[in-house]
Amino acid sequence: MIVISNSSALINLVIIGRLDLLREKFGEIIVPQAVWQEVVIEGAGKPGAKEVERANWIRVEEVTNKPLVQLLEQKLDDGESEAIALALEVGADLVLLDERDARDTAESLGLDILGVIGILIWAKKKGLILSLQDELDQLRNVAKFRFNDKLYRRALAEVGDCLLYTSPSPRD
Repeated sequence: MIVISNSSALINLVIIGRLDLLREKFGEIIVPQAVWQEVVIEGAGKPGAKEVERANWIRVEEVTNKPLVQLLEQKLDDGESEAIALALEVGADLVLLDERDARDTAESLGLDILGVIGILIWAKKKGLILSLQDELDQLRNVAKFRFNDKLYRRALAEVGDCLLYTSPSPRD
């Protein structure tokens, strides 16, 4: 399976101590140069930089379709643009994206997508994490990953986790 990742999945999973879930699910992932630059080079000293640099199962590839990247960059950031372009170039089975605009763009181009919450749902179903609610709370409160309460409840319902407590949110 060919999987391309943007920086969001890498950084957020590192912050909550779950980067290993990507290796467990996919074996290897590919990141475009812009994602490596953002996470490892510009992100030196920040969460994710050392972990991603040391992960021998994360491979970097250069995007060759620069005109497509430039076109995508009119709406998306560098990492998202290169991730989508690379996914199209290599015929990826999946691209890991979290931002709505990037997800919408990837879907419109026929790409299959998965985000951090989807990875956590998979991990709960496989018994790799004990509580999806705990992981989502970490994602929200520690990683500062933004998602609304409707998605929070839907994710818990999908795996049969009961909602123990969540603070009201105007993002519903």
